[in-house]
Amino acid sequence: MIHESLYELNSALRGAVTVSGGQVAVVDAARVRNELIDVLIRDAVFGSSDVRAQAKWLIWEIGQQMGARPASIHELYMARSRGEYTNVTVPAMNLRMMSYDMMRAALRAANQLHAGAIIFELARGEMLFAMQGPDEYAACVIAAAIREGYTSPLFIQGDHFQVSHQKYAADAQTAIQEVKDLITRAIPCGFWNIDIDTSTLVTLEPSDVNEQQRLNYVHSAELTDFVRKLEPAGVTISLGGEIGEVGLANSTVEELDAYMLNYKRELAQYGDYTGLSKVSVATGTTHGGVIMPDGSIGDVTVDFALLEKLGARTRELGGGGAVQHGASTLPREVFHNFPQAQTLEIHLAAGFVNLVFDHPLFPAELMQEIQAHLDKHHAHERKAGDTDAQFYAKARKNAAGPFKAELWSLPAAAYGPIMHDLQAFFAFLFKELGAANTQELVNRVVQPIAYHQPQPTFERQTVQSLGLAD
Repeated sequence: MIHESLYELNSALRGAVTVSGGQVAVVDAARVRNELIDVLIRDAVFGSSDVRAQAKWLIWEIGQQMGARPASIHELYMARSRGEYTNVTVPAMNLRMMSYDMMRAALRAANQLHAGAIIFELARGEMLFAMQGPDEYAACVIAAAIREGYTSPLFIQGDHFQVSHQKYAADAQTAIQEVKDLITRAIPCGFWNIDIDTSTLVTLEPSDVNEQQRLNYVHSAELTDFVRKLEPAGVTISLGGEIGEVGLANSTVEELDAYMLNYKRELAQYGDYTGLSKVSVATGTTHGGVIMPDGSIGDVTVDFALLEKLGARTRELGGGGAVQHGASTLPREVFHNFPQAQTLEIHLAAGFVNLVFDHPLFPAELMQEIQAHLDKHHAHERKAGDTDAQFYAKARKNAAGPFKAELWSLPAAAYGPIMHDLQAFFAFLFKELGAANTQELVNRVVQPIAYHQPQPTFERQTVQSLGLAD
């Protein structure tokens, strides 16, 4: 159910949660976990404006009470830089649709395998096509942790907080300000891990690699300064940089040095700030995979030797290591190579979407509606020569937002098996990447802080505010 008013929502809390003077106390944790949180998260996603705001606040504050607290992964990555652990690649999972239920499946797998080194992330572009902002995504993460009794630190990450190259060319200040505005929105929601992506500004026209990376490192330092001034007391937000657009030419050590060394000098001009935790590099993958005419994923080759070399150099320069993007559609037999190559983190997205949409029990009628929607609203994305299967496989991520309600309400005959298979996929990834049995390490190194959000304020509409007064 979804509550239609604040009165209904507040009435539902009776006997389980009390709210007084802007403070929340959990009275019946079992009822919250087993009953109330399912309702609250749907209020937070599908309720009216006031109900959504109140539900998100309640979820955050209940999470503070029940051990579901956002945190920064920075200290864990600094421990890797110092060599305190090895052979762990942190999966950063972009869960673009059915977020709450997918997160529950991931956390069930994490609880079974004692996996603590995991990240839930959302990219700037995904916020648009999935129609979920930072506040909604964070609420889903926290609610899922409450529901599954997961009490290790919650790493919520802003992926590809990216500067638009096209907008930058037209108005550089406005393009940078858009990213600053997004950071300002995201940090209070618990996005205490942010990937700054100014790699879109890299230009290969100059012969000097330092000049190629100039706009990248200059604006990375500027955005680092901006973040450090906004981060909550007691939190060092984990920041990532990027040196090359994923899917294009492979990165080089020379590019990494040009970016990192100049970034450090540039950042020093702003003050004595903590720098980057990690750097994303290109080593052969592409976002979403290479889609073949039959809709399947084509083979790609990851240069693991290069990935290991770039990670080692990043650690020499003070970061935790290198980050691999576009990995979820790779063949399953290659995932064990990432921790062996000492990859710090990999980003996983399209594979989860594919598992749901390609599942044999996904409702055929709903898929027909989705494809009709893509034909009507995303035909401009279809390239000459694309087959139907190819086009739908590329474009179907755009169904996440318009079909959010339907995807959150799959029939039980489909929902159960799909969630079972998703949980198995998460478990596979956690084991292959070395993230299993990392809860003790994470809990020892990372100490989440108590952080309380202000209760939303609401004002009843009047005749005057409706424009109906005489």
